[in-house]
Amino acid sequence: MKTKDIKILALGLLSLGLASCGEDWLNTESKTDTTTGNFYKTAEEAEIALVGCYDGWQRTVSSGPTFAFYMSSEVMSDECFGGTGNNDSKNTMVIDRFDISQASSEQNLFNDLWTYYYAAIYRCNELITRSENISWSSETSKGTILGQARAIRALCYFDLARLFENVPLITEPTTENVPQASPDSTYALIVSDLKYAAENIPASAFPKSSASSNDGRITCYAAKAMLARVYLFYNGVYGKDPQNLTKAEALQGLEDVISSGEFSLIEHFKNLWPAASKTWTQSSDGSWSCDSTYAGKGNAETVLAMKFNNTSDYNGNTDGNRFIVMMGVRGGTFKAPYGQGWGACTVTEKMVSSFGSGDNRRNASLIDMASEGIEDMSDYQSAGISDQREYTGYFIKKYTPLSKYVRATDGTWSLTHDTDGMSSDGDFQISQYQDYVLMRYADVLLMAAELGSSNAQSYFNQVRQRAYTDDDGTISSYYVQKSATQENIMAERKLEFAFEGLRYWDLLRQGADYAAEQIESAQNNATVLDGGVTTTSSFVKSNLTSKRGFMQIPQTQIDLSNGVLKQNEGW
Repeated sequence: MKTKDIKILALGLLSLGLASCGEDWLNTESKTDTTTGNFYKTAEEAEIALVGCYDGWQRTVSSGPTFAFYMSSEVMSDECFGGTGNNDSKNTMVIDRFDISQASSEQNLFNDLWTYYYAAIYRCNELITRSENISWSSETSKGTILGQARAIRALCYFDLARLFENVPLITEPTTENVPQASPDSTYALIVSDLKYAAENIPASAFPKSSASSNDGRITCYAAKAMLARVYLFYNGVYGKDPQNLTKAEALQGLEDVISSGEFSLIEHFKNLWPAASKTWTQSSDGSWSCDSTYAGKGNAETVLAMKFNNTSDYNGNTDGNRFIVMMGVRGGTFKAPYGQGWGACTVTEKMVSSFGSGDNRRNASLIDMASEGIEDMSDYQSAGISDQREYTGYFIKKYTPLSKYVRATDGTWSLTHDTDGMSSDGDFQISQYQDYVLMRYADVLLMAAELGSSNAQSYFNQVRQRAYTDDDGTISSYYVQKSATQENIMAERKLEFAFEGLRYWDLLRQGADYAAEQIESAQNNATVLDGGVTTTSSFVKSNLTSKRGFMQIPQTQIDLSNGVLKQNEGW
């Protein structure tokens, strides 16, 4: 589903239910206004409401929270430092080090994110609770639309539960002051919603062969894959199965995805990522040309993605990927294809050294400022490093703003922001158009291997061999086959999904103590530059373990609840 379609309902649905009067003689039904009382009647209207649900989900990123879920996941992990500007707020360091003393006034780091998620949940609840009043064209239509709405609600709650653990569980439109639910109850709803989606969205509803109909839609296969991710996280953190989801069921869902034939691995890893797949070359006459091998949005490996477009503006259109600008190289646009950003999530040396010789995922996953000829540029030295906190020489490449060379009318070439064919330059802060891929087929394979598939070794080999496949399609001499043990699978996940927002949750499901040890190993006593000055990083394990790895409930939400909401331990 394209975001240019999603945004149509952004304001309309927010206005539902606002018109009411106490005098009987005024209580006549409007012939022009859409309200909750006259809207949810037909399947066509339900589809419009569903678009609003997708829009609400997308806005958890496109509305620009200070810490989107992806960025939070990266900052918390052992892959990255907080980074950003040397003189910026130290809010990233609070999350990076699980230490409120880094910036004691930061009591609402996640308030915007919290609000956006519950706004999306509200939209889903509106559609779901009013479904019995809708005149459905068929049970299939009902299951397809409600399956997507319930899956979106599940995805929102899964993010909230992983970040905060203890969150209000709201399943119908309400303004009541709802207390926090137990994690067991929250995950029971997540499982129930995803199971409904897996069982009621027909496999034929959004065929992969028709990207125009399925690109961005939640399919039954996406729901099954997410059920496995939910199972692995919950089982790892809580030491038991979530309600109504067994290990065998989680594995069978993955096997269904694999056997469907709808998905496959892209042959070359770099082609999954826009920046990694672009090469700019300057000819002898001074002109520039770009070679791109990008597999494209909604490619064969994408099981689920959050969609974005380049048409955001400051007049209410919000459909751009707002977390990407945070990842970009700080200080300006220096060398295509990398665009300007705010320097968050500088990559740790330990993560860089994790990639073995010949592993082509290294160069596709991270920007090596020295080897790519950026670090020594005089303009980067003056405008970038001098203004960068926790500089390590490495940035995330998988998700980064893009730039391109353009030719002026006088024949000169210059760098500008890549706006994906927009006639105007757009605003690089809000018009980033790269999709956020939540689930790749490679993850399906590795989760199935981890859950004990009889084909575990084959699935593991497919992912690992791709990492050592040369441009001509042959397996590199660096490739060494390994057994599909739990230890090897987790090590492979670290490399395969580097900087995709998965690493921290993989750490936490192995225990808060283990997560703290790995982060301490990556950060403690690491040498970084703050504004060009060499400094040493520090990380205290107990800061994470005392909080069991969960984040701060926004103080504003606690205050608004009159103390009904309770702060997480350790914060």
